[in-house]
Amino acid sequence: MTGMIDHLYAITNAKTDSELWELHVEKMKSYGFDRLLYGYTRYKTSHGLGDPADWIILTNHSRAFMDSFFTDTHYDHAPMLRWALNNNGACSWRWMEELARTDNLTPQELNVLAINQKHEVTSGYTISFRSISERSKGAIGLVGSPRMTQDEVEEVWAEHGDELVILNNVMHLKLLTLPYSGARPLTKRQREVLQWVGDGKTTQDIAILLELTPATVEKHLRLAREALDVETTAQAVLKAAFYNQMFVMGQD
Repeated sequence: MTGMIDHLYAITNAKTDSELWELHVEKMKSYGFDRLLYGYTRYKTSHGLGDPADWIILTNHSRAFMDSFFTDTHYDHAPMLRWALNNNGACSWRWMEELARTDNLTPQELNVLAINQKHEVTSGYTISFRSISERSKGAIGLVGSPRMTQDEVEEVWAEHGDELVILNNVMHLKLLTLPYSGARPLTKRQREVLQWVGDGKTTQDIAILLELTPATVEKHLRLAREALDVETTAQAVLKAAFYNQMFVMGQD
């Protein structure tokens, strides 16, 4: 129990997403899950997961696997992703095996399984995190080591499944509080002007507060919109808040 408390203390006090991820990867390895793929979006719609550039993706999979998985949107046909989008909780990859055995997978989904086989991604569990927003969704795939069969994974899950679900949920919730390093960073001045907009200040107000000209304020707002790849300042404020790039202590 002491080891678990020490781990929970470490991850809940992680200061960066990379520190948190390294701790989580090492902990999952201790259960036999040596490769992880975490994904989260706040831009899900009824038609898809939104722009991939807006996703938070963390993984320790090989570059070769990731390139194969994301080439030609193969991820769009991943059976476990389909499950995660429509469910919460944990699901054994035996579900996917059963679909394949009973010819209930499409050719595109079978192609994804072939990619998995090629890269020894053959046993594991998927955890889909509960969300209060219809536009957000997060999930993580825990992959058993190449030596592990699905039967061996099931044995691990029978003994440790509850704690694995809890550990992954804690990691997920902590991650949502940290600045995402994968996002294009804003400059100090771009953060400042967006923060003042978030506080309801006008361009003229911000110019007075920062001792700048209104034109300079507008320039920083434009550059912030470009950095965040959005069209309006309102969208920039929302996206910067999503990525925890505003009002963050310790930033220059």
